[in-house]
Amino acid sequence: MKLLLLLAALTAAPAALLAQTALPAAAPVWTDHRRLLPDKLRQVPVGLTLWHTPNPVYPQPNPGQPGGFVWQHSTMLRSEVGQELTVVECGSFIWYSEAGWQPNLQQTPAEFATLFQCPEGRLRPGRTYTFAQNYRYADSARGLYGGDALWYILARDPAGKLYKGFGLIETEAIPR
Repeated sequence: MKLLLLLAALTAAPAALLAQTALPAAAPVWTDHRRLLPDKLRQVPVGLTLWHTPNPVYPQPNPGQPGGFVWQHSTMLRSEVGQELTVVECGSFIWYSEAGWQPNLQQTPAEFATLFQCPEGRLRPGRTYTFAQNYRYADSARGLYGGDALWYILARDPAGKLYKGFGLIETEAIPR
C-alpha cells in the first residue's frame, strides 16, 4: 500500500507542474514602438484606400437594447492599383490603453465578401465597397470606452504581390 501511495505521489507531481506551467503569450502585434503601424502592415505597399464615416464616431442609445449603446459608422474600401485584387485578410487593431495596438478583429475573405458586398472578395479597380453597418455595441454605460481602431485589408494581385489599405476610426466614450 505504501508503494502504491508513493507511486501515486510521484506521478502526480509532474502533472501538477504541467498544470502550473503558463502557456506562451500571444506574439505581440506591434513590436517597434518607434513606428506607427503594427508589424504585419509594415513594408507592404499601399494599394487600397480605406475610410470610415462618420469619424470620429460617438455612442448613441441603442433602440434595440434598452440601456445599451451603439457606435454607428460605415467603412468603405477602394482599390487604387488598376487591376483586380483578391482579398486575403481583413481585420482591425484597437488602441485603448498605453499598451498601444492590440489585435481586435480578423475576418476571412469569405466574411469580408459578405460584409463589404464584394463577390468572392475580388476588388475591381476604382469601385468602392461598403460595410454599411460596421457598428460597435455596449450593453450599458459601463461599457462605454474610447479608443482608436485601425482597420486594414490585405489583398493580392494576379501576380501574387501583396497590397494593403488601412484607415483609422476614432471611437469616443461620451455620447453627444
